[in-house]
Amino acid sequence: MSSKGVALVTGAARGIGKAIALRLADDGFDVAVNDVAAHSELLDALVAEIQQKGRQSSKHVADVAQEQQVKEMVEGAVKQLGGLDVMVANAGVAGIVAGLTELPVEEWDRVLGINARGPFLCYKYAALQMIQQGRGGRIIGASSVWGKQGEAMQAAYSASKFAVRGLTQAAALEFGRYNITVNAYSPGLIDTPMITSIGAEMARLVYTELSPLKRAGVPEDIAGLVSYLASKESQFITGQSISINGGVFFD
Repeated sequence: MSSKGVALVTGAARGIGKAIALRLADDGFDVAVNDVAAHSELLDALVAEIQQKGRQSSKHVADVAQEQQVKEMVEGAVKQLGGLDVMVANAGVAGIVAGLTELPVEEWDRVLGINARGPFLCYKYAALQMIQQGRGGRIIGASSVWGKQGEAMQAAYSASKFAVRGLTQAAALEFGRYNITVNAYSPGLIDTPMITSIGAEMARLVYTELSPLKRAGVPEDIAGLVSYLASKESQFITGQSISINGGVFFD
């Protein structure tokens, strides 16, 4: 079965990342998947699931905040699957709930390191590979509704997701000449394991009330948008951070 190309999805062991990896496999991509060592067994199961769909897959354990590990992750995906056409810099962490004056600098550094430095490194090494290949590509990052409207008690997380929007716009301007588009998705509340760390039940109730659709999102909602951004049909979209939040915030 011919492949549409090779995609690499970070933070793919569960939640949104897993849904994206499986959707891209359904779309016809061979998919390299990444997460941290603690989720190694979940990655093994995901690789097997992708292979059952008739697509090639490879596992890459790496911390996206560490430059050498990101470089080796990209190189490994290229070596095992034959190239790189789509980079989905999905990996991220939730911040602790704390007021700005109580926020430890170590927590600021942790959240910005993974949520902002991580996408920067993924964009950088994906672009270097795509430019070398000379066939264009798609780079896709993870922002948030809180990257469009800051959230009280979530200063570090909000700042990190605003950073992804700026990074995406700058990268789109730089890489367009190589036929590489760069976009981001900006979810609202999505039912994933991550939201348990930010007061899931209260957040779900609030968002459900605010949403015209009266529900939280599911990972497959985000995967559908990424599927489109990774496709040929999205070739004239770049530099955008697309809201997908059930209507809790309009822009």
